[in-house]
Amino acid sequence: MNGDWLLRGRDGRLSVYLPSGDAVLCRAELGPGGPWESPARKVGGDQKLRPGAAPGRSADDMPRTDLALGQGPDHYAHLVSWRPTRPGEAGLVHSTHFRPRLAALDWAPIGHPDKTGDRTGTPAVAVDAQGRAHVFVRNKGGGVSMVAQKEKGGWEPWRDLKGSDVAADLAAVTGESGRVELYAAVPGGLLHWRRQDPGAQPVLEEAVETPVRPGTLRALATSADHTTLFYTDDSGDLCAWRAGGKPVALLASAGPGPVSAVRCELDGHDCTLLAQRSSSGRVAFAAYPTQQEAAGAWWTESGPQLPADALVSLATDEEGRVVAATLSPSTGQLLLTRRKDEPGLALEAWREK
Repeated sequence: MNGDWLLRGRDGRLSVYLPSGDAVLCRAELGPGGPWESPARKVGGDQKLRPGAAPGRSADDMPRTDLALGQGPDHYAHLVSWRPTRPGEAGLVHSTHFRPRLAALDWAPIGHPDKTGDRTGTPAVAVDAQGRAHVFVRNKGGGVSMVAQKEKGGWEPWRDLKGSDVAADLAAVTGESGRVELYAAVPGGLLHWRRQDPGAQPVLEEAVETPVRPGTLRALATSADHTTLFYTDDSGDLCAWRAGGKPVALLASAGPGPVSAVRCELDGHDCTLLAQRSSSGRVAFAAYPTQQEAAGAWWTESGPQLPADALVSLATDEEGRVVAATLSPSTGQLLLTRRKDEPGLALEAWREK
């Protein structure tokens, strides 16, 4: 999944989203703080989605639905995935989930970056200050294409944002100012697009040379003027980069794959909290003062050993407490923990939901 899959709705309830074969499932809290509904509900109606292949596996071996998630200031969840259209071809579809306990809108087609063709990459979605979803995906030429919602309904035409040799996984994010930004990995470097004005096309503003492991990008809004991209370099270090500066090695990556990141208050300080499934199979946490990478960070592991496909996501609840969740697509097991009302990052016992 591309984006945060643990989300807090406008009613304060948390929800999780899980790709499952040719569908996406959702579970939500029955009320703020739980308990959780069971079983999970299907998102977007009965339309079948296109299973994508897990890394290093064929689609027949381990089917996974490509899913991108984004959330705007109104706390509506936007979901984007591929669906089969005809043999050998696919198109992107979009759904909006207004509240966790309500049914999401049916999947609606939004087209293909090359008009027709097969799946071209994992989509990414960000939602601007006006609540409009912006969907990004690699095109067949190796660049990036985008389609955005109109302010009064419908979708604008697809736009080619250029670029070349772009990796399949992108990282989209909305800054505190409401500007939509996009990051992409290319051989030996990173690219950064930003939309300066509402309705304008995002512009490729900066490129930086740095070795990047594919599939490790995760972006977070970290100040009024900046977003921060986290990624793992070829040496295994977890790095942070903000446009206009140079990448900084923060600490050794705890394990493969991208980190989850959230801003939160810890003991009165604005901090960035990172979480990742470690090589040992447990969840590793690291926190540091936001945008102060020089202060350093270190991993602390928590919880039980998890399946190899387990995903990790972070959020804050309606009281501002950190919530962490792990989800295993192969088993459907959902584990959750919250921060205790104690100094530091003391967590409750992990519980299955």
